[in-house]
Amino acid sequence: MNNTAKNTRLFCAPLSSQIHELRTLWKETFGDTDEFLDLFHSTAFSLNRCRCAVQDGKIVAALYWFDCSFSGNSIAYIYAVATAKEYRGQGICHALMESTHMHLKELGYAGAILSPASKSLFDFYEKMGYKTCAYNDELIFKEDSLYAFEKSDITIRKIDKNEFARLRQDFLPKDAVLQENENLDFLETQAEFFTGKNFLLTAQKNGSHLQGIEFLGDTSVIPAILQALHCTSGNFRTVGKENPFGMYYAFTEATSTPSYIGFVFD
Repeated sequence: MNNTAKNTRLFCAPLSSQIHELRTLWKETFGDTDEFLDLFHSTAFSLNRCRCAVQDGKIVAALYWFDCSFSGNSIAYIYAVATAKEYRGQGICHALMESTHMHLKELGYAGAILSPASKSLFDFYEKMGYKTCAYNDELIFKEDSLYAFEKSDITIRKIDKNEFARLRQDFLPKDAVLQENENLDFLETQAEFFTGKNFLLTAQKNGSHLQGIEFLGDTSVIPAILQALHCTSGNFRTVGKENPFGMYYAFTEATSTPSYIGFVFD
């Protein structure tokens, strides 16, 4: 085989026989465990919602997406973009993203949304045509600050993902991305769902700390929620304008832009 043939790069959906390669690349890039990947693969993974770059006969980059909707159109939440260490700096990720955008457009998606993990990645994706569109606020409650709040009774109820999905449509702000199906199947493996008067909460409890993945509704009840769940501290992501959180790439100029994406798998 000559060097030209050996270095030919192919962008495609993976084969079932390549899942082990995908898992190896994921663990190398993100450091997650096999247990975590088992949960992802059992709830959210699909060969049809994965795109990879194959070079030198092996997978050297990959990405995944969740199906979402916005303004009546299908959009893709792109997740876990990864390039093998020895192949970084060669433009492979950029080329894979461009190939994925064309593929998604051909499938009828109106656009793609993602949540960069760092400021440098916001700059990276901006060069591809993504624009910052979604913001949130993060509310932090520490043990010493909770003493300033009087204890108050609150009705809080744990719910399943199906009831959460129904209620969430009423709590979401205008121009929000709707995340259901495999989004909630995967989220359910990492968090619990709660509701009460004027609020909806997705959270993960770690000892006495409550990590609020998404809070919708009246934020003034958060101290009472912490008390009811026997937590002494908590962080809560909620609707806001402070922190850049999501970027959107519209595949057609006629497509409107979402202003809110509630939960991402970071």
